[in-house]
Order: sequence, then structure tokens, then C-alpha cells
Amino acid sequence: MRRLLTTLAILLLVLVAGMTALVLLVNPNDFRHYMVRQVEQKSGYQLALSGDLRWHVWPQLSIIAGPMTLTAPGAQAPVVSADNMRLDVKLWPLLSHQLAVKQVMLKNGVIRLTPESAARPQPDAPLAPGGRPEPAEPVHWKYDIDELKVADSLLIWQQGNENPINVRDINLSLSQHDHRQAAISLSSRINRDQRDLTFSLSGQADMSRFPQAVTGKIDQLDYRLEGVDLPAGGIKGQGTLQAAWQQDPASLTLSQLVLSANDSQVHGELAAQLGDVPHYRANLQADRLNLDGLTGWKPANGEARQQGQTTTFAPVISQNVLAHQNELAGLTGFTAQLSLKAANLTYRGLQVAQFAVQADNQRGNVTLAALSGKLGQGDFSLPGTLDATGDRLRMSLSPVLHQVELGPVLRAYGLPEALTGRFSLTGTVSGEGLTTEDVNQRWQGQAEMSMQPARLHGLNVQQLIQQAVARNNGGVQGQERYERYTEVDQLHSHGVLKNGVLTLTQLQATSPMLTLNGGGTLSLTDEQCDVTLATQVTGGWRGDNSSLIDTLSRTAVPLRIYGPWQQLNYQLQVDQVLRKQLQQEARRALKNWAEKNSGNQENKPLNKLLNQN
Repeated sequence: MRRLLTTLAILLLVLVAGMTALVLLVNPNDFRHYMVRQVEQKSGYQLALSGDLRWHVWPQLSIIAGPMTLTAPGAQAPVVSADNMRLDVKLWPLLSHQLAVKQVMLKNGVIRLTPESAARPQPDAPLAPGGRPEPAEPVHWKYDIDELKVADSLLIWQQGNENPINVRDINLSLSQHDHRQAAISLSSRINRDQRDLTFSLSGQADMSRFPQAVTGKIDQLDYRLEGVDLPAGGIKGQGTLQAAWQQDPASLTLSQLVLSANDSQVHGELAAQLGDVPHYRANLQADRLNLDGLTGWKPANGEARQQGQTTTFAPVISQNVLAHQNELAGLTGFTAQLSLKAANLTYRGLQVAQFAVQADNQRGNVTLAALSGKLGQGDFSLPGTLDATGDRLRMSLSPVLHQVELGPVLRAYGLPEALTGRFSLTGTVSGEGLTTEDVNQRWQGQAEMSMQPARLHGLNVQQLIQQAVARNNGGVQGQERYERYTEVDQLHSHGVLKNGVLTLTQLQATSPMLTLNGGGTLSLTDEQCDVTLATQVTGGWRGDNSSLIDTLSRTAVPLRIYGPWQQLNYQLQVDQVLRKQLQQEARRALKNWAEKNSGNQENKPLNKLLNQN
């Protein structure tokens, strides 16, 4: 045991002495020009080191450098700059005065991927025919560093004249193994538009064709997105994917994507071709897609607020400014194709099955080939077009709804459930903008509408008429019990929307005891209605006056329904119907008496009067 300890002590002493002698004999500044030349040969970039280089022995033999920059040929700004750089070197090559770097570490670095940091042709570059500089030959990088570490650094990414994206607090570890297969670990934070995204990932990459191409996969991705217009708890989840990057032409493909966001899960493929006009392609599927959980939407009641389930919204000033601008103006900067299918979609409390979207964007001109799904026992389809190239968003849709329960849809948008039933619609609608003000003032359209069955809540038309008749004529009565709604088996109408007013014509409704015909208007802005109906109560009458009951069953009574949706008023003209009925009965009785006494000369004035009326 003593010999072993003695041997270890001798080896440690020799190692320390050798390291000390090596540090004293080898000046790290002798490698300055060698490193600059090697970087230029392998990448074409210019490496600049400020200050003296010095040794750092423990726990790893390293060269410590002060501020450094790495600049592309002809660039106005460096691609990489850092306050300090550490190079972990291999020991044995130093014995022959050779430098072999196995790890590079940058701390407090700034990485610029901007137009200013991009390589540019040199002023004295030869000109091709036509007066253009010869295209620069591609740079063939040789990435032969075993490990790269970047700590507490910043990435500035800018495409063209767009606002730059700052990726902060970058902590990157890239370890290269045989055949240039690398293991990657990265964590960072992105802050933009009052939103903060933090993420961490780990995976592998194939660097054999770097930088012309890089492929790899992410085995674990964790992220959290917080900020304005997001749920109070933010959006968080995990994911896995495979990625492929190509430099010329610049493109990125994400395949075998599996991503969760709160309680939503999507999988599929994303692809992007970068350039002056980027092109994006998304082909996604989802077993469950909860948009309410991603946007923080809650029903318009006090319960959600009491539970503290709120959404952080943008400042009021910001919302007012955006309300008068093109909400989708960003679509003009790229082209894209979107295919999305969701087995179950949650939107404003509505449960949609077999949801599908097919859209194509050509720099702001969007063709919505499909926007469809099943809602309850019904289904809907909303194909159309969008034009985001102007100052205001213009859109045109051709909605088709079949047997969709109207009550849940009204509830989803905070509207009173005055009319419920299975709703069907076929029509066209067009307008400018997406806000409620836009819909009320700048949208127009027409549609054929029907409901089977339909209920008008808070008002029983049959009860109104029968009780009004009973008050004017004791010989006729209505039912003993009434429901607090009007129900019909079939309802049909043609509607025209203009300036926030829906005009209803050809309104017809039928049931075993009721027939309605008429029309009117519904004001979306004021939530007011004014509808006039010719109402014929065909059943439910009781009483001794059979002739009056028979007449009332065949007579259409004028009924006007007007006022706020939540507090409807009515105007009923039953007295006119009864007065006309009494006049007809009196006329009939006098005519019968006159016919029986036709030989009496004194009845001639009466006959003349009856014949005139």
C-alpha cells in the first residue's frame, strides 16, 4: 500500500512539474497568428483577439483570451463577439509545440445573424458580364472542435428589414464524437412583443456536411410562453422532432413533430424556405386541440373571474390602434400552405369534431379552400377568400351550416339565447375587418335560413292571442297551461345583412297549433328587433261559441314583436279581429232577416244598405 501511494505521489509530482515546465516554456501568444490563420483557412472569417493570451492550468489546461470577434468577409459587423474565450487544449501536441483545441467556450457572447454581419463581395472583386460582382465561392467549413460551449450569450437574428429577434441567456453545449456526430444541449429565452419564451432542449446532430447542411433530432424539448393575450399561467409543453437544415437554398424542415401545448397535442411536419419572400408549409394533425386553453377564453360570467382564471391582455392603447389597422397585414410578407386536421377542437366552449382547415397564402391573398367540422349533430363549412394587401382586411365567405344547434353558438359569443333550435344556413357574406364594430358596420351578405324545430324564448304567441280573445269574449278560452316559449316545427326565412341590420323576409313558421308569416329587422348593433307577423292559431281553443272558434282558427291576427332582445315587447290587434267578426255576424243576421222578409216594402232601404257594404 505504501509503495502504491509513493508511486501515485511521484506520478502527480511529475505531472505537476511537467505542466509547470510546459507553461513556462510555451508562450500561448505564439499561437495567436496560428489560430487566426487556421480560422481564415477553414471558414474564410477573420478572427481578432484583444489582449494577451494566458494559461489556465486547473482543472483543465486552457488558454484564456480576452475580448474576441469573428467577422465574415466584407461584413460591417462581426458574426460573433465575446468578452472572453477559453480554449481547452490537448496536452501531448503541446510537447511538439502544436496546438490542438478540444473545447472552445465563449462567455457573454453576442451572435449576430443580421444583414450587417453577412458576408459581402470585396470592393476589388472582379465583375462578371453585366457589371455584377462574381458570386462568392461557398465557404467550406471544417468543424473539428471536440466540444463547444456558449454561456450567458445573446443571439440577434434579423431577416431583411424586419424587426430583429433577440434570443437571450443562451447556454449551449455541443460535443462532437466520431464521424462528426454531435450531442447538443441548449437553453435560452426569447422576448418579443411583450411575450417571453423560455425553452431547453437536448438532442443529436449530424455535422458531417456542416455548414452546407445539418440534420438531427431533438429527444426532449421543454418550453413555456408567457405574456400579453395569453392565459395567466402561460402556455407550456414538451415535444420531440427531427430537423434538417440546408444552407443553399436556405431551408429548414421539421418532421416527425410531436408537440404538446397545455392540454393540446399536435403532430406532423413544418417546412420553411427562407429568402426574400419566405415560403412556409405546415401539415399538422391533432387528437385534441383546445383553443380556449391556449387563448385563455372564459365564458362571460362572474364564476371564471372569481377563480382567477384570467388572461393577460395588451394595453388598451395598443388594442385601439390595432382595431383600425389591417389585423393580418403580416401575411403579405410570405407565402404559405396550411393543412390542419383535429379530431376534437374546443373553441369558445364549443366542441367541434373532425375539424379541418385547408388554406393557401400568396403574400396576403388567402384562399380558404376548407374550414369545416361537426358541431353536435350538425356540421358547418366556411370556404372563402381573404385579402390582406390593403389598409384593411377584406374577406368573403360562403357559409353552409346544417342542423347546428343555435343555442350553444349564441352562448359562445355572449349573445342572449332568445331563439334556439337546429339551425341551417346557405349564403354569402363579405366585409372589412374582424372586430365587432366591423361586423356591425362593414359586413354585408344574404342567406337562406331554416330551423327544425325552433323556440322563441320568453314569449308564447299562442298564449298572447288566446288570452287576449278570452278577455274580449267570455265564450272563448285558450289552454289551461302554457309554456314560456313559442315552439314551431319548421321555420324558414330569407335574410339580408347590411349596415349591422339583418332584414328578414318570407318568414314562415308552422306547427300543429300555430302558423306564422311575415318579416322584420334585427339590429346587431343595438340588439333590437322589430318583426311583424300574421299569426294564425289553429288549435287549443275552448268554449261554446263554435262559430267564433272556427273563425279564429282561420283568421291571421297581426302581431308585432319589438324592443331589446332580452326584454321583448309585443303589440296585438285582437280587438280589430273581434270587431270585424261581430260586424260579419251582424251583417249575416240582418241579411238573413231581410231575405225572409223580402216582400215588405219597408225593408228596401235595409237591403240597399247591405248590398252597398
